[in-house]
Amino acid sequence: MIIPREHIRDACDAARAKGAAVVFTNGCFDVLHAGHVRYLTKARAMGDFLVIGLNSDDSVRRLKGNGRPINTEDDRAEVLDALRAVDAVTIFGEPTAEALIAMVRPDVYVKGGDYTLETLPEAKIVKEYGGRVEFVPLVEGRSTTNVIERIRSGA
Repeated sequence: MIIPREHIRDACDAARAKGAAVVFTNGCFDVLHAGHVRYLTKARAMGDFLVIGLNSDDSVRRLKGNGRPINTEDDRAEVLDALRAVDAVTIFGEPTAEALIAMVRPDVYVKGGDYTLETLPEAKIVKEYGGRVEFVPLVEGRSTTNVIERIRSGA
C-alpha cells in the first residue's frame, strides 16, 4: 500500500496490533535493480511488515544532484509497492528519515552495508526507544549510479 505520511503511524500500529514486527528502511530507489530487490527481501525477512520511506523527488535532487531522480516519486512508489517484500510505502522530503522513524518507531531499522552506526543519524533515535539497527551487505556491482552510467554510455 502507498500510504500518505500522515497515516503511516496508524498503519504500523495496526500491524503491531496483529502481532507484526515492523521493519523500516528508506532510500531513493530511483532505478530499481537486483541489488534493491535482494536488499528489500533481506529487510523483510527481519520482521513481518516492511515499510519503505521513499525520498521525494526534491530530496533525491538534493542528495544526488540535477538529473535525478530518473523516475518520479509516484512511479518509484508504485514499483516498490508491487514488490512481494514490501508492505507499505510512504514519501518523505527531509534530508534524513529521522522524523519519519520517530513516527513509525520500527522494531528493526535496516540500511545498506555502506552505512555504520556512526554515519547513520537515524540510528540514535532507534536505539533510544529500544529498536534494533541492522545492516545488509551491498550487492557488488549493483547500483543505480552504475545502471545510469551504462545507459548514458551506450554500453
